[in-house]
Amino acid sequence: MRDLPLAALRAYALIWEHRGVRAAARELGIAHSSVSRHLAQLERWLGTALVLPAGGRGALAFTAEGEALGAGALASLRELERVAGGLREARDTHSVTLSTTPSFATRWLLPRLADLESAHPRLELSILVDQRLDDPDTRAIDVAVRMGRGPWPNVRCEPLMDETFYPVMSPAAWKASQRPRRPEDLCGLRLLHDRDPHVGWTAWRDAFGPPQLDVRSGPRFTSSDLVLRAAAAGSGVALARGRLAADDLAAGTLMRPCGDLELRVENAYWLVLPNRAHRRAPVRVLLDWLRRQASKPA
Repeated sequence: MRDLPLAALRAYALIWEHRGVRAAARELGIAHSSVSRHLAQLERWLGTALVLPAGGRGALAFTAEGEALGAGALASLRELERVAGGLREARDTHSVTLSTTPSFATRWLLPRLADLESAHPRLELSILVDQRLDDPDTRAIDVAVRMGRGPWPNVRCEPLMDETFYPVMSPAAWKASQRPRRPEDLCGLRLLHDRDPHVGWTAWRDAFGPPQLDVRSGPRFTSSDLVLRAAAAGSGVALARGRLAADDLAAGTLMRPCGDLELRVENAYWLVLPNRAHRRAPVRVLLDWLRRQASKPA
C-alpha cells in the first residue's frame, strides 16, 4: 500500500473511462500534461505499456494489460467513492445531494431554494453541477435532474415537467431590428444556438416557418444559460426554454418578438433516481418538493 501510486491510478481510471487524456484532465480539473505525466509514471512503475501507440486523433487504444488495469481501477475507485459517500452522508441525517446541469441549477433551481429552505429548514441540500447522465447508484448522489428526451437506458427515470420553446431577444435589439412580430420577420436576424440536440431552430422553422429562415448561421453556445445571457446582451435572437427564461421575461431583460407562438415538448425534464428500494426521508422530501415546484406554471 505504501508504494501504490494512488494519484496516478485515479488519473488512469479516468483516462480509461473516457478513452482520452484531455477528458480525464477536465474531470480532474488539472492540465492534460499532468495527466500524461501520471500515465507515464504508472507505466514506469508497472514496467509495461498500458496505451497503444497513437494512430490518429481518435480515442485511445489500450493494451490488454491497460484494459485490465483500467476496469479494475475504475471499479475499485467507484466502490471507494460509494462507501465514502455513505459515510459522509451518515454524518448528517438531513443531508441530500442533487446533481443537475449548470443551466437548470442557475436558471430554475437556485431562484427556488429560498422556498425549499423555508419549508424544510433542517434539510441540507448539496448541488453538484454536471452534464453527464450517470446512474446515481454508481455515484455519491441521491437524485439527478436532467433535460432531454428520456427515458434513457440503464438508469431509472421519472418525467418531471414539460417545456415550451419560443424566440426571445432584448428589447433594445428588438427595436433596432424594426420591431419583428412574426416568424417571417426573423429572416435576416442573427440567430443564437445553444447546441440543444432535441429542440432547435430547425424545429421552430418546421412548425412556424418561414421556409427561408437560415437556421445554420449564428454562434453556438454550450448551455441554455449562456445563450439566454447572449440574447439579453443584444447579441441576437435565441430559442429559449420557457422555464429557464421566465425570470428574464418578468424582469424585462428579454421579450418575445413572436408573441404567444411556442413549441411545446412533453417530458422535457426528468428525475434520474437510484435503484435503491429504500429512500431516506430527506430524499423523499426533496422529490416531493421538486414535483410540487414542477407542477406550477412556468
